[in-house]
Amino acid sequence: MNKTMFSKTKLASAILLTLGAGLPAYAAQQQTAASAAEEKVEVIEIKGIRGSLIRSMDIKREANGVVDAISAEEMGKFPDTNLAESLQRITGVSVSRANGEGSQITVRGFGPDFNLVTLNGRQMPGTGYTRSYSLENLSSEGVSALEVYKTARASNPSGGLGATVNIITSRPLQKPGLHASATAKAIYDSSNEIGDDVTPELATVLSSTMFDDKVGLALSLSHQERDFQKQQANVQGWQANVALPTLAADKVKDARPVGADGKPTGNYYFAKDMNYSIEDVQRERSNGQLTLQVRPIDAFTATIDYTASRAITGSQSIGWGIWNEFGGNINGYELDANGTALYADISGNDGSFTASKGTTEVKAASVGVNFDWQVYDALQLTLDYHDSDNKADNGADKGLGSQGQVILGSDQLLRKVYDYRSGEIPQALVYWKNGTTTLNPGEIDSNFSQFIHSPGKAEIQQWQLDGKWDNDFFKFPLTDVGFGIARTDQTMGGQQGWSGLRGGPGFNPAYPQIFPDAMFIRHSTANFLDQFAGGGNNLQPNYYYSYDFDEAVARQLAFLTKAVMGADEYSIDPYIDGIDSESYVNEVTDSVYLQGRFDFTLKDIPLQLNLGLRYEETSVDSTVRQRVETQVNWESPSEWITQYQQGGTANFLAQEGKHDVLLPMFDLKAELREDLVGRFSYGKSITRAPLGFLAGGRSLSGSPKPDARSGSQGNTNLLPFESTNLDLSLEYYYAEGSYAAVGYFRKDVDNFIQTTITQTTIEGLRDILNGPRYKKAVADLAARGEQATSSAIYAQMLANGNGNAQGKIEPAADDPLMVWQISQPANTDSKAVDGFEVAFQHLLGETGFGLGANATFVQGDVEFDVMSLSQQAPLTGLSDSANMQLFYEKDGLSVKVTYAWRDSYLIGVGQAQGSSDAPPQFAETFGQWDLSVNYDILPELTVFLEGINLNNETERGYGRFEEQFLFARQYGPRVALGVRYRLE
Repeated sequence: MNKTMFSKTKLASAILLTLGAGLPAYAAQQQTAASAAEEKVEVIEIKGIRGSLIRSMDIKREANGVVDAISAEEMGKFPDTNLAESLQRITGVSVSRANGEGSQITVRGFGPDFNLVTLNGRQMPGTGYTRSYSLENLSSEGVSALEVYKTARASNPSGGLGATVNIITSRPLQKPGLHASATAKAIYDSSNEIGDDVTPELATVLSSTMFDDKVGLALSLSHQERDFQKQQANVQGWQANVALPTLAADKVKDARPVGADGKPTGNYYFAKDMNYSIEDVQRERSNGQLTLQVRPIDAFTATIDYTASRAITGSQSIGWGIWNEFGGNINGYELDANGTALYADISGNDGSFTASKGTTEVKAASVGVNFDWQVYDALQLTLDYHDSDNKADNGADKGLGSQGQVILGSDQLLRKVYDYRSGEIPQALVYWKNGTTTLNPGEIDSNFSQFIHSPGKAEIQQWQLDGKWDNDFFKFPLTDVGFGIARTDQTMGGQQGWSGLRGGPGFNPAYPQIFPDAMFIRHSTANFLDQFAGGGNNLQPNYYYSYDFDEAVARQLAFLTKAVMGADEYSIDPYIDGIDSESYVNEVTDSVYLQGRFDFTLKDIPLQLNLGLRYEETSVDSTVRQRVETQVNWESPSEWITQYQQGGTANFLAQEGKHDVLLPMFDLKAELREDLVGRFSYGKSITRAPLGFLAGGRSLSGSPKPDARSGSQGNTNLLPFESTNLDLSLEYYYAEGSYAAVGYFRKDVDNFIQTTITQTTIEGLRDILNGPRYKKAVADLAARGEQATSSAIYAQMLANGNGNAQGKIEPAADDPLMVWQISQPANTDSKAVDGFEVAFQHLLGETGFGLGANATFVQGDVEFDVMSLSQQAPLTGLSDSANMQLFYEKDGLSVKVTYAWRDSYLIGVGQAQGSSDAPPQFAETFGQWDLSVNYDILPELTVFLEGINLNNETERGYGRFEEQFLFARQYGPRVALGVRYRLE
């Protein structure tokens, strides 16, 4: 506990003087002397874990509707170093992770796009070209509390269908005097290989008032560095019901149910590829906030604040793997009972080694002005304005200016095998024409390179006028009335430049002489994904090559010049042919709200009723750059490239949309007993459509390989998701800092958005595949008894004279029109989600021990039907979750152990190389143990130890069934040792 001294107010002194008027003279004299000397009053403020839990519980108990909160343990110390991971301690909140740490939140089954993040009540722009806010980019040191509003509130900005999360930063005039905190820690990441094994994190928070507490200044600064390694195995997608050849019985195992005709029934699925990668990451995060408050008179406070953050992440990786096409080149396979290929032996295509490099910078800034005026005792007005932006740029590498990928390898293989019959990671073994399963360095050739730059930006200008009138005039239970108007002008946009596939592509022609053998370093997989069964030394292939990205680029720039390659000259410029795509969405929302609170008693039960209504009108403007596709060339056995109209002015398509919503809310709170609170809430909330859906226009894939000929089209007139919410809860506050709560919630969501994929042909875009020349090449191969792999068909077409001067095959007038899978969103039906939340928190008297636990059980008619190939509109992120914390805090020592668990959930619909039925992506169950230990050497000085992911939990994902492997990721535990100094 820390003790703080506050001066007695003039009002308190006057009251004491009045009370002392009837006392004996000596007492009156002493009271007068005490008043003149400005008597000091001791106030005890509880700090640490216990204080944080008590303050959070008090916020929950006193709130209107269902609200949960997390409070700072003390100035500059939040329960977790990452805000997202702090939020997962709240009932109903679970997190999705990026780079091994919490990034975005899911509330009651509704994912990041369904939750609104505000900073001191101000709507924050999403990260880059998105609505969702990445919380890992904001440090926790300057944050005093997090509030999660799970029920509708008329005064809150719309957008939080799942919840509205309000980040509250410290205000100096709320805590007069001089206060400071400084923290330094050293972070050890066990996964790191090429960066620094120990990286620093520094933070300082300062708050001071002056001029009789009429002026306040607060400053918080933080900087964190982290170096780590991510190991990953990955399948980009699964193809349903691909063409199967007729094979000998000993080449096929099919465990699917057998129909009346004696043949297997049901769908079947093959993996499109199999890849492995090791990514080394260096990340820096810097945050700063400056707040100035002026209170010239007690009734008026002006606040100006500036918040800025910068996160820069640089990565370089090496990967290896195989690519599959299907048809006559399948030599053998094994299907399990659900039709998933556990084993596939396939000829053709290639095996490759990939080096990638890039740096992404995320910069956010917000400047705000707030005027709070107590006009008179019963009326308060608040005027607030802020201008905020959030920019994401993946071209922050000053030398490269983009995200780069260099793919080297060979198509000189006989066959390759995908095998997932044992272990937790599929194997991908390649049988090369050199007679071994190892590619020699001298055989490694240039496949292709590509360079992508796709910066995005979100901006918000928002002003809002809020008022509150306290009823001390009318003699009925109306306690106060709140009202307000606001305008939010939000612009989100981005562009993309793509170099195309440079350096061949596809080993056509071959240039292995560019790369000396010494450039490639062979490694064992002994330490790769060794936390998974089948990883490490057991992985096949059990080797990989690494090479220097910059050297590979430099050699190709020097050799693959325009004189050698013509239009396919090697270039790292993502804008070599101009901007490939560009889209902007502007939303302007005008809103007005009115809400009132009523306090009354019914049969000796104190009741609090809140009624509110919010009306919003939104206009949407979309501007999209349209590219004009001219044809698709077959440029190598595994590469198909879209060609575009060159020159001319940019073709922009502008579209408009508009909608309005009426959002009522109703909260009833009943103090059934002094320690028992019941709640009933009803209201409506919305989440607007994802930005990519609102951007009109059509775009087609630049690399439309067979089974991957996709495109997308936006819909500016999409209506927002609109949810009717019902909440019932019972809360039992039985001791200081201790309570138990149970709640039921239901959300009926209208205007659910479903992406429909339609097969479309586009005049002029013809398909070489299955055209007359293609069929003749297949017949020629069959006549010679050769297998019709894509490589063989391509070579035969060239032999038949179907190539142009550059050895590429262009479409002909008698080829069929290419069939594209075009996805477009549309509002569809209604869906419902309901569930239960339970929470328990107990402080064991004065022993110093305490514990807390919560769980959420959620269900609905929004789940993905894995047995159906029809297109679906499920709810992403829906899952049960639970959290637990145990702690001891006494005599300067605090120890806290936490566990966060999340059941398997749907990440999203559609896979990068999945078939047109838009297959799902699921994440497996995840559970992580964390630890923190703090010890006060002095009242002002604390040393601490933090352990994150101590159980070395890994991440895995799958498709329709767990056997349809999508990814496995391994990071490793992290430990931080630090010191904190406080001045109170």
